[in-house]
Amino acid sequence: MMDLRTERRLKNRLALGVSLLAMAFGLFWLIWILATTLHLGLAGLSLQLFTHMTPPPGSSEGGLANAIAGSLILVGMATALGTPVGIMAGIYLAEFGRHTWLGHTTRFVNDLLLSAPSIIAGLFIYEIYVAKVGHFSAISGVFALALIVVPVVVRTTENMLQLVPNTMREAAFALGAPKWVVIGRVTLKASLAGVMTGIMLAVARISGETAPLLFTSLSNQFWTLDLQKPMASLPVTIFKFAMSPFQDWQQLAWAGVFLITMGVLALNILARVMFREKHKQ
Repeated sequence: MMDLRTERRLKNRLALGVSLLAMAFGLFWLIWILATTLHLGLAGLSLQLFTHMTPPPGSSEGGLANAIAGSLILVGMATALGTPVGIMAGIYLAEFGRHTWLGHTTRFVNDLLLSAPSIIAGLFIYEIYVAKVGHFSAISGVFALALIVVPVVVRTTENMLQLVPNTMREAAFALGAPKWVVIGRVTLKASLAGVMTGIMLAVARISGETAPLLFTSLSNQFWTLDLQKPMASLPVTIFKFAMSPFQDWQQLAWAGVFLITMGVLALNILARVMFREKHKQ
């Protein structure tokens, strides 16, 4: 019979070994995906990728200029529309509605939206807007993506505000500050890095969403900045080109995958570097 100390050491080593194997299993697939994206995506990079429109079927001349611009517009407007709503709702849940029936109901509904498939947002906007106006449009795509941004920002904002110690609030109240000043200049400022991380996560999620855009903004082979018309985007273009039998289109699809991956990575690195330097100051 082994003693209790030896038994605990064996259990600890077993648990550690299983954890390391699970981590290695996840990293293996992640590295494989990134390596494939780099290998095939870099091969499709060229100057015309950023200067030419998406090509018609069978054409070897073309790029992703309209899809890149469309994605920037859709993601940027959706983030600008959904972020304030998500932050305000998160502030309410953390500072005012922690133990109220409205707070519990809002939190429950937000959890449902957070776990719901993104295609539901697209179908919802299609039913209440696209079907009513009778045509696809970029603005409907913005609404659909904004619905995905809101629950992510709400959850992150609430969690980050709850991590702020109550002693900071009490100290501000003791100095005579009203609650809106305490929230804006104390709690929200203290959790700013976490809130911004949540916004970056929301941007990363909607940057690759395809299903909602298929029912809203659809796609457009030509350059357009009109929000009332269909607009091209990288995820939809990648979906369409990757399923095509044309090798040139498939290469453009991998180039689009590379652009999205590197764009999201750059945003996350930039946000972390900026806020790390700000905290050091």
